[in-house]
Amino acid sequence: MKRILKFAAIAALTLSFASCESFLDTTNYWSKDSSNFPVNATDAEQMLAGIYNNLNVSIGNNVHLNHFLWSMAASDDALGGGGQNDQAMQAEDLLLNFGSDMYNGFYVDRYKGIARANAAIEAMPNCGVAQLNQYMGEAFFLRAWYYYELASMFGNIPCPVSSQADPTQPQISGEELWGQIIEDCKIAADIMPAKQAIGDGHVDKYCAEALLGRAFLFATGFFGLDAITLPAYENEAIGVSIAEGTKITKSEVGAYITDCVNNSGYTLVSDFHNLWAYTNRCTINDTKNPWYGKGYKWVEDDGARNPEAMFIIKFNTQPSWDTTIGYSNQTCLFLGVRGQSLDNGECMPFGTGWGMCPVSPQLVDDWKALEPNDARLDASIIPVGNFNGTYVFGGDSNIQESGYYQTKNMPVIAWGDTEDGGKYFKSFTNVMFPNLTWSSGNEDNFQLNAVNDMVMIRFAEVLLMDAEINGNQSSFDKVRARAGLSSKPLNDENLRNERRWELAFEGVRFNDIRRYGEEYAVAALNKQEGVKVWNNGVEGTNNASKYNGSYGERYKATKGFVKLPSSQISLSAGAGEEYTFTQNEGWGTSFDFPGW
Repeated sequence: MKRILKFAAIAALTLSFASCESFLDTTNYWSKDSSNFPVNATDAEQMLAGIYNNLNVSIGNNVHLNHFLWSMAASDDALGGGGQNDQAMQAEDLLLNFGSDMYNGFYVDRYKGIARANAAIEAMPNCGVAQLNQYMGEAFFLRAWYYYELASMFGNIPCPVSSQADPTQPQISGEELWGQIIEDCKIAADIMPAKQAIGDGHVDKYCAEALLGRAFLFATGFFGLDAITLPAYENEAIGVSIAEGTKITKSEVGAYITDCVNNSGYTLVSDFHNLWAYTNRCTINDTKNPWYGKGYKWVEDDGARNPEAMFIIKFNTQPSWDTTIGYSNQTCLFLGVRGQSLDNGECMPFGTGWGMCPVSPQLVDDWKALEPNDARLDASIIPVGNFNGTYVFGGDSNIQESGYYQTKNMPVIAWGDTEDGGKYFKSFTNVMFPNLTWSSGNEDNFQLNAVNDMVMIRFAEVLLMDAEINGNQSSFDKVRARAGLSSKPLNDENLRNERRWELAFEGVRFNDIRRYGEEYAVAALNKQEGVKVWNNGVEGTNNASKYNGSYGERYKATKGFVKLPSSQISLSAGAGEEYTFTQNEGWGTSFDFPGW
């Protein structure tokens, strides 16, 4: 009802001005609206910046409840972790809920990003700029990305693709929803020029091809489809015409992946360790670093470009505790080492954080059993015994503490000079870039100083999709060779394991086990039950079934989808019975997590 009144008030205001148009100059000289914006390339770039900003917003607002960290915690490769009072983190692992609106912040944030993308897609053709197809392609990609995250988490959601759409939208799911996501990827890949976006955080044609492959593999696998039907769409400004009933097939998606492999210019970094910030030049040469003396060198040292990183989220040194906190890499903070004294580099090279997503020991066991000589195991996971200090379990009321941390997205520290000698700075960036101006008072703040990139799509994943979709043994072997491993036959089991090792803790594993089928997902998730953990410093086992009845049973009940926010269901009820949202299967008050 509130939304109806809001639009009625706008309509009344519009009518009141209409009668004056005959004798007043109605040009808006004071602000930007659809009548005067966008009109040039600068305007279009400002619109794009607003859409990209939504990536950082979700990292600043309730970061532990966004798609990336949810997908880590919900998967079989990480537990929930955090402290005694961090029930939401543990609920994500247990496939349970904590609070009626647990994910509402992320839900609302992503729809704001979608609204910005919709407005840009409609308005940017008015600019008449030479870069129109690139700009439009970026907007289509970002809309696809935001819907990809929402669809993965919530499953059955509204899908407005116009800024003029009725504010009351029905839920859609399955092929209809994923068809829109895949179509946006296809349009972006078709219209953007065949060149890379060089290191500035913008996406390019090849990013769209990669997301197209990822989304297609999930949709066809999870829903048991051979092809995906796309919605009809026409846009003369960018030369797009998709007829009603058009389908996209595996072979067509494979052609996009082949193009990305052969023509994108993205390449594998020579050593897997060099992809991650703990090998930076300010940290790797510290004798307390477990990787000291191994010859590793971070590819992004001193602002250099990572040739393997395709889609990345950028950060800067001006975050603050207000609306710009997302300019700091809060993901690193939440995954950092919890409850230890780190002033003397006891857990070198890693810094303080909230201990979310401790690595499940069964991942380590599986990895050692199947690929004991895989360099990626050492590069991706560190046992606490490899730290230099005396690691204390339960140091800050840790829950599900496993004795293993992932290394890919962590706060990384470094020793640096100060006026009175030296110290370990909370972020290596304070040492690598000493002349950068940090926001006042935050010059050495462990909660705000992590600004290393988050890599969301890497070229290695494209090579593995080439192996899976196109049967390309060569691409499969390239990924394995970089890890120091010999060739293996290209079959389902080996492909699934290879994705697990290569892409661990990069936000894709949960959707992978879901698309492999219920039997696979249930077996994988249930392997977390009974693994060794420490709760509040007391050694025991991960007795999750006490709370969730078993990981597998919760997966079978929910298919991996989270509970829709209660506030969104309440809002939808005001729009009429035909628009009232239906809660996802497997949810009710009995599945609210009470705390460990």
